[in-house]
Formats: sequence, structure tokens, C-alpha cells
Amino acid sequence: MNTTAASQNTASLNTVWRTVLAESYRALEDAVAGVGDDQWQSPTPCSEWTVTQVVQHAAGDQLAYAASLGFGVGPAYDPFDPSGELADAPLALVRAAIEPTALAWSTVTDETPTVPTPLPHGELPTAVAAVLCALDAAVHAWDIAVATGGPSPLTDELATHLLTAARTVNPGPGGSPDMEIVEPLRQWGAYSAVLDGEPGDGPVEELLRYLGRDPRG
Repeated sequence: MNTTAASQNTASLNTVWRTVLAESYRALEDAVAGVGDDQWQSPTPCSEWTVTQVVQHAAGDQLAYAASLGFGVGPAYDPFDPSGELADAPLALVRAAIEPTALAWSTVTDETPTVPTPLPHGELPTAVAAVLCALDAAVHAWDIAVATGGPSPLTDELATHLLTAARTVNPGPGGSPDMEIVEPLRQWGAYSAVLDGEPGDGPVEELLRYLGRDPRG
């Protein structure tokens, strides 16, 4: 793939992507662990999905990343059509997805220039791909926390790294023009339209609005 189109800011991710992944995985585990027994069917910022469905989606996405890196076969269900019914405990489901994905990323060396992803873009620069994987976990952790009244798992530093990856300019899927990586996913429906910023917005608010989420929940 042509990596020269990537944003110059991508270089800032090269030394932090492992930390960003670890922090995002902790955020997802903590958010799921904090869900009350009567909150699994609560609505979330993800339109039409309950807390349980967001958990299923987040776990499935991680398994898809692991499979792209050669670990496992991916989720046994469509992460974009979660049933809302779980055979196992939600936290166990998330851990069973995070652990192989974290192991898969641990085998990627710092000298690896690109890695395959489950995204329509295919291969992406390693640090960008890893932080996009982290973004999926961290933002869904935020969705769950908002839905259940838990504390936000997003910090300004984490949000800055996640937004850098999301706004990396890269060749579009199928040879389409260069665009920010999130845009084809937004066009497909994975993210809502960007929300207008407001005075006082910091990195967390900027990230959430960029992904079509109202920072106020």
C-alpha cells in the first residue's frame, strides 16, 4: 500500500500505540465491570443498541482485529448486528476478545511498517492500525459508561492519540481518493455525522464530536 499519503502526525503514534492499546483495553473492561445488573438493556449513545449489544459489538470488533493479525478466526457473529443475548457473562466475553487481540498485537514488532486490518482500507501503518483498534475499544467503553452513569474513561491525552489516528489521511478503499480514515466508515454508517464544536471543547469533546457523539451523553 502507499503509506506516503498518511498524515505527518502519524509519527507521533509510533512510540505510544502499545500504551494506548493497553489503556483502551482497561477502559473497556472497567466500563463493562461497572454495569449494574439492571442496566444491560439500557439505551446507549449508539443508536438503537443496548448496553449488551454494544458489549457484543466491541468484543466482536476486537476478535476481527485479532483474526486480521493471524490469531483466531474472528467473531462467530456479525458485530454490526448484535443479538442482545449473551450465553456468557459480559465481562468474560470482553476478556475473551481482548486477550487474544492483545497477544496478537504483542507479536507485532516496532519495525513492522504496516499490518492487515479488518477495515475496508486493508493494510494500514502499524501505529495507525493499532490506535484505531484501541479507538474502537475506548469509545465503546465511553458509550457504556455514559449509558450506565459511570465515569468517562477518556482522558485528554488518550483522546488526542485516538483522534490523530482517526484523522490520518490515507488512500480510500478500492483506490478511491485520499481521505481521513474514518470517512469511509462514516459513509458506511459506522459513525454519525461530525457535530459542531462548542466553546471550551477539549480533546475529549473534539474526539467525540468528530465521531458523531454528543459529549454530554
